[in-house]
Amino acid sequence: MDGIVIIDKPAGWTSQDVTAKLRGVFQTRRIGHGGTLDPMATGVLPVFVGRATRGVEFFEHADKVYETTLRLGLTTDTEDTTGSILQEKPVCVTESDVLAVLEQFKGEIQQIPPMYSAIKINGQKLVDLARKGKEVERKSRAITIFALDFLGMTGNDVRLRVHCSKGTYIRTLCKDIGEKLGCGGCMAQLRRIAAGSYTEADAIPLATLVDCENPGQYLQNVDTLFMEHPAVTLTEKQALRTRNGNSFSIDLADGTYRAYDQTGDFLMLAKVENGVMSTIKSFFNVM
Repeated sequence: MDGIVIIDKPAGWTSQDVTAKLRGVFQTRRIGHGGTLDPMATGVLPVFVGRATRGVEFFEHADKVYETTLRLGLTTDTEDTTGSILQEKPVCVTESDVLAVLEQFKGEIQQIPPMYSAIKINGQKLVDLARKGKEVERKSRAITIFALDFLGMTGNDVRLRVHCSKGTYIRTLCKDIGEKLGCGGCMAQLRRIAAGSYTEADAIPLATLVDCENPGQYLQNVDTLFMEHPAVTLTEKQALRTRNGNSFSIDLADGTYRAYDQTGDFLMLAKVENGVMSTIKSFFNVM
């Protein structure tokens, strides 16, 4: 079986736990996920099955949308409520204070990745160093917060919706907002509601898939990853050249296309330059 299944990841599972479970469900080792979620997080986790794993690289830069709870007054070593408490402060923050500070985090900003992350420095994962009680200097990097919406405030808990670029740590965003507010803060809850074009409306609970007799029914075609590009149906001769790895002349404007054969099978993500179509990535099954 080949395709993309959108999992609604349960809390307590790592993204790797999910893919390991689905290797048994789909009876294949060719499985990869599109964007790691922390164990405490829930929500949209695209999983690529079979030949669709060739599309993972194109999903790495997809925008994400999250709903999160920022707990004010609490600072931890992991930047979320699963960690050890480093500091507790009284909270004297109003909704107006929160709204004013949120404006400072919109657009392109710099963010220092947390120690509890899979980022490697000198070949070592930061999380492994953190678990040994070590902390190393991390360089800040540019991320983009496309939207940061205030959803409400109950006591010391602030609910937010974040639309962000690849590489954004919501835990760190919560910590940084808490610091700006003067009381500290950490992430208390996280749910991914969209990843690229896939939303929680597409997501299947993991338990549903595990208990299903026909898991293949939940697989989406890998071409759903490229719907922003126009589709083109190739002639039999052009499709044959595609399967043989050859380029060919075609009367199309320069650009990126989804290419299909006469039966509607998705063959490749293709590019056209100067009237010549060539393969960016092929997705047809090799006979």
